[in-house]
Amino acid sequence: MTVMVSCVTMVSNKMEVARNGGMMHVTFLGKDPESQVDNSPTLYATDRTDRTTYIAQGWRVTDPQALAAIGPVPDHETLIEIPEDVLKFYAKRYAQQEPKEEHAD
Repeated sequence: MTVMVSCVTMVSNKMEVARNGGMMHVTFLGKDPESQVDNSPTLYATDRTDRTTYIAQGWRVTDPQALAAIGPVPDHETLIEIPEDVLKFYAKRYAQQEPKEEHAD
């Protein structure tokens, strides 16, 4: 899926991102507590209805050995590195969500 972002509006801890003629709301979950201002790995949750997604801001992976070990990455994707502490924001959000109902087939 390609997302064309034309406008980002920040309100409190939520952002509205204009994409493909619609709006996707993005909620700030947290950022690396050891990072510098304006230069931090950060985790956001989206309000997509077709699937659960997150947006991660992190460091672009450029290490040749890591890239070789991972293999080819499609042109429309990228690899980012984020600290484990940032993933704790995902775990905290996941723990707060109500369990989804399982449906028997």
